[in-house]
Amino acid sequence: MSKGVILLAAGGTGGHLFPAEALAHELTARGWEVHLATDDRAERYAGTFPASAIHPIRSATFGSKNPVALARAFWRIWQGVRQASAVIAKIRPKAVVGFGGYPTLPPLYAATRRNVPTLVHEQNAVMGRANKALARRVTAVAGGFLKAAGPNAAKIVEVGNPVRPAVLALQGAAYDQPRDHGPIRMLVFGGSQGARFFSDIVPEAIAKLPDGVRSRIVLTQQARAEDQARVKARYAELGVEADVEPFFSDLPQRMANSHLVLSRGGASTVLELSVIGRPSILVPLPHALDDDQGHNAQLLVDAGAAVLRRQPTIDADNLAADIAALVGDPDRLAAMAAGARTVARTNAAELLADLTEAIASGKTIQAIKGGVGA
Repeated sequence: MSKGVILLAAGGTGGHLFPAEALAHELTARGWEVHLATDDRAERYAGTFPASAIHPIRSATFGSKNPVALARAFWRIWQGVRQASAVIAKIRPKAVVGFGGYPTLPPLYAATRRNVPTLVHEQNAVMGRANKALARRVTAVAGGFLKAAGPNAAKIVEVGNPVRPAVLALQGAAYDQPRDHGPIRMLVFGGSQGARFFSDIVPEAIAKLPDGVRSRIVLTQQARAEDQARVKARYAELGVEADVEPFFSDLPQRMANSHLVLSRGGASTVLELSVIGRPSILVPLPHALDDDQGHNAQLLVDAGAAVLRRQPTIDADNLAADIAALVGDPDRLAAMAAGARTVARTNAAELLADLTEAIASGKTIQAIKGGVGA
C-alpha cells in the first residue's frame, strides 16, 4: 500500500531533473507514489523518469527587462500556479519538493498557498534566484553544495546532491591513466550554453597540440545540432578520432571511460565528476548572477581534482597548454581522479528522502534539523 503521493517539481534542464530522478527512485523504493511537475523543455529528459504521472506546468524565465516581456512572463507563471493548484487539489500530495529553476515556481508557490509541506533542494554552492524567492515560504531548504549560512540558515539542512542510479553504478570505477603512446580519451560537454563555446575553442586547441599528443586524442564531444557538421569536419581535417553528437544518453559511462573531462561547472557535472572520480578542466558559465558554477568548480579545485579557467581569458593556446600539461603527466591525472572522489557524498538521495518524509509527516524545521543526517 502506498504511503501517499510526493510531487516533485523540476524542469528546464537535465541538471535540475537528475537529482529529482535520484530522489524519485529512493522514494518509490520506500513505498511512495511519485509524480513529476515539469515544463516542456525538460521533455527529452523526462521520458524515463520514474514517476506515476507527469504533469506539464506552464512557467517562464525573467530573462528580459522589457516591460512587455516581464508582463508575459508573470502571466505564464500565474497560469502555471493555477494549473499546479488544480493538480495539487486532485492528487493531494503529502509534500512538494522543488529542484530550482523557474519551472519550480508555480508548483511550489501553489503548494505553499494550500499549506502543503514544501521543500526546495539547492544543488549549487550559492542559492539560485528561484530558490531564493521561495526560501522564505517553504518548510525547509536542502543544501547540495550549499552550506547552512546566510539569512535562511535556520531552514537549511545539508544533505548533499542526490546521485542518479546510472552515475552511482559507476562509483569506484577504476581510473585507467593514459599509457605511453596509447590513446588519450577526452570528453567535452557543456549543456546548451556551453556546447557552442566548446565547439569554437576545443577543435582549435586540439590543432595546437604537438603532433605526438594530437595523434593520440580520442574525443567525445557534445555540440549543438547546427554546429555538429563543422566540428566533425574540423576534427577529420586534423586526423582526430571524434564522436560528436548533440546529446549522449550514456554520458556517465562516457565520463567513466575518459582520461580527462572538459566541461562547465554545473552542480550535476561537479557531482558526477566527484562520484565517478575523473580529472577535469572546468570553464564556468560566465555572467552568472552569483557565479554559482565558479563556486561549484572551486570545490574540485580545492580537492586537487580540477583546473579552473575563466571563459573571458581562455583561448586555444592556453587551453592547448593545459591539455598538454595534464595528459603529459599521467600520475597527476591519477591523483586528480582520486582527489575528485573526496568531494562526493553518495548517500544524499537517502538523506533527502529522510528530509522529505520528515516534512510530509508534519515535523517542524527545528525537529528536522535535530534528526536528519544525524
